[in-house]
Amino acid sequence: MLFICLSSYAQVGIGTATPSSNAALDISSTTRGLLPPRMDSVQRNAIAAPPAGLVIYNTSINAFQCYNGTEWYSTVHFIGENYGGGIVFFVYDNGQHGLIAAPADQSSAIPWCYRSESGSGTVCAGDGLGAGLMNTSMMVAMRVNFVSTNKGAGDISDDYSVTTNNILYGDWYLPSKYELNLLFQQKNIVGGFAIAYYWSSTEIDGSNAWAQYFYSGFQGPNVKSYPNAVRAIRSF
Repeated sequence: MLFICLSSYAQVGIGTATPSSNAALDISSTTRGLLPPRMDSVQRNAIAAPPAGLVIYNTSINAFQCYNGTEWYSTVHFIGENYGGGIVFFVYDNGQHGLIAAPADQSSAIPWCYRSESGSGTVCAGDGLGAGLMNTSMMVAMRVNFVSTNKGAGDISDDYSVTTNNILYGDWYLPSKYELNLLFQQKNIVGGFAIAYYWSSTEIDGSNAWAQYFYSGFQGPNVKSYPNAVRAIRSF
């Protein structure tokens, strides 16, 4: 049985005879939920002049969205979203965390590092999610240690920054081998990639580091002094 209470103070209660005086609508149930309008992004965008505070469930991203007066906003992030200074290409923890790619390459042809700065080949061997940030820091430190001004793939990734909506994003890095492959898998969504090898920050030995061909997806060793393309990423 559906029980609806209308109080003299304009509170509406559904499932309760005593709606809260602090709520215009008070719904009480232990077996049913609140079902908002469901629509995809195309249908959402067709809403004429949405008022601030309008809420929908977006079936394109499987998340609630609210219009804040300027744009549709969600606390759940999704692949292809323009967010954090770039484009989201990987998410985890139900869209609360993930990786963002810069919207364009930082270089079309630059060495991983210059031969004199190649190191032992084990300092930047980290792989996996988040490993690129540490690798990049070590790449920059190696160049500084060699007192060199010849900036390589790690340096230009570390130097990159972008300001979006008055927020400066400066924590970019060269992706690890694993992160670079995640980026390749979403290359058509992120866009702007060349048919070329892209550097990862994961080195193999003193002379070689991992790179990935952004046509076939092949990952293989490349000589560090060889000029490859670079696309920086950051995490959130």
